[in-house]
Amino acid sequence: MLDSLTSLAELDGVIAVTRAILMATVGLLVAALAARGAHKVAFKHFSAHHSTMIRRLVYWLILGLFAASALRQLGFSLSVLLGAAGVLSVAIGFASQTSASNLISGLFLVGERPFELGDIIRVGTTTGEVLSIDLLSVKLRTFDNLFVRIPNESLIKTEMTNLTRFPIRRFDLLIGVAYREDIGRVRDVLLTVADKNPLCLDDPAPLFIFTGFGESALNIQFSVWAKRGSFLELRNSLQQAVKEAFDAEGIEIPFPHRTLYAGSETEPFPVRVVAETPARDAPTEGPEESRPG
Repeated sequence: MLDSLTSLAELDGVIAVTRAILMATVGLLVAALAARGAHKVAFKHFSAHHSTMIRRLVYWLILGLFAASALRQLGFSLSVLLGAAGVLSVAIGFASQTSASNLISGLFLVGERPFELGDIIRVGTTTGEVLSIDLLSVKLRTFDNLFVRIPNESLIKTEMTNLTRFPIRRFDLLIGVAYREDIGRVRDVLLTVADKNPLCLDDPAPLFIFTGFGESALNIQFSVWAKRGSFLELRNSLQQAVKEAFDAEGIEIPFPHRTLYAGSETEPFPVRVVAETPARDAPTEGPEESRPG
């Protein structure tokens, strides 16, 4: 009789484990299919970032329900599990305040939406494409193909620049010309260069600013606009075209130099040209009488 009861209990245990495994397997399959369908529907109405978040939310929610059902088949009480999960969450929260701060910062990033997936952002000295926006961190891929993880708390606290938020960008060319050059002529040459470059937009028009008198040159800022996708190409082609145009027109781009001027009331500085001195002869031995001994 006792053996029969023991066998029956073992059989019930095997059946419960089998049901739990089947429940978990079905849960994985249903969660994956539901998440994929939710992503397709959400992608038509929301951004790529929010569609990804909806897909993850649906996946983990369905998977969690099936996991709870599977644990219930094994004899675990759901109320006990929720209580244990609550206590464990509080303990983890106290133990990892940094993670909690990153989690809260991630919620702020989701609500504020300062960037989307695929945007190019600059954080400190790091510039790269946004690969994922998670609750704890943001993943970037830099232009030299490096993977960078930035905690959300750091993103909230520091300055972040989105380089691809708007469809057009402005390139500011800072250049100096010699003091003897005609500013009006320099302006006409730069505008001609911009007009010949097909990447420069006519609206907004190029901007010419005479920024001031530098130590060695007249400082100029020449700003042109380009579409976001052709910004780098414009940056290279415009600077090359300006250098070639200045060379063709004989406009000097001075290098830093210093001029010593004593004023009209003082005598000029004397300048003496010194011929090249002959190489010193090899040291000779002293007179015989100076040798010791």
